[in-house]
Amino acid sequence: MAAVTIAGVHKQFGTTPVIRGVDVAIDDGQFCVLVGPSGCGKSTLLRMIAGLEEITQGEIAIGGRVVNRVAPKERDIAMVFQNYALYPHMTVRDNMSFALMLARLPKPEIGERVAKAADILGLVPYLDRYPRQLSGGQRQRVAMGRAIVRDPQVFLFDEPLSNLDAKLRVQMRTEIKELHQRLKTTSIYVTHDQIEAMTMADKIVVMRDGVIEQTGDPLTLYDQPANTFVAGFIGSPAMNMVPGVVRDGGQVAFGDAAVLPLPIGARAEPGREVLYGIRPEHCALGAAGLPVDVVVVEPTGADTQLYCRFGGQEVTATIRDRTDCRPGDRIHLAPDLARAHVFDAASGVRLVA
Repeated sequence: MAAVTIAGVHKQFGTTPVIRGVDVAIDDGQFCVLVGPSGCGKSTLLRMIAGLEEITQGEIAIGGRVVNRVAPKERDIAMVFQNYALYPHMTVRDNMSFALMLARLPKPEIGERVAKAADILGLVPYLDRYPRQLSGGQRQRVAMGRAIVRDPQVFLFDEPLSNLDAKLRVQMRTEIKELHQRLKTTSIYVTHDQIEAMTMADKIVVMRDGVIEQTGDPLTLYDQPANTFVAGFIGSPAMNMVPGVVRDGGQVAFGDAAVLPLPIGARAEPGREVLYGIRPEHCALGAAGLPVDVVVVEPTGADTQLYCRFGGQEVTATIRDRTDCRPGDRIHLAPDLARAHVFDAASGVRLVA
């Protein structure tokens, strides 16, 4: 196991900057998730850690050793790819042991490592099968087993669940997290799925356009987003962002339609244009609040999603109790002032006291 330090890293393809001054410190044994929309640079950053892409500027260190000019095979990392990258002509056993055979480890040790990994991943009944005889989830377990047997300092995961169906993704998510808790190996995981990030990570790094927007544990990012991008990206359904103007007395006016108090802990001077951020689950039906028109009602059993319209904007509310709301109804949504936010409309930065 080893800590990973990324300091002032830049990456350019020709004249096009892809990574622009990234700094991340990943502790020994931590599960860190790089998350962001497609094209934000997260996979490129992972490939630089692996040594598959050269670093234009900056340093990457694994276990205190700068690895900028160290070959991938000498970095003591193991990577799990999106497309499994299994050898189709080899059995599960041979796929898992191949790297150890290249390293010329003794056969008894190879057998012991493969047996241990297969037991951890539930692959013992499949050791003599070929990849074509396995399901997608089983192939992904083989890819992870091939990484585990190497006993690396760092695991790198490049969107390993994106080829699986929704139900299997949930199951594999749990298995990967359980595996990490068992092995306690430093892990860096790339995904564009914020649910994966929230449920798996000790630390989340939110990226956009080659820069880091915010770093922190999942609940910190959820409860204290630094800006509108993080607030909108983390959480499902996404946070409502309603434009308004701050008035005297700590109020926010939404045209002539409504006035709400500033959230607790927020501060903004009168006249400033802001976005009032309310997560759907922090909206409650009330006698006062934002007057909205119900457009769609989606009961899910545990709660009910209300898709509403306020002016020309969609507003979503998650109601925990059963409700008799119907499309076309006019209702009022009252925000939880302890959990709402205001953001500067121009910069997107969260405004706090």
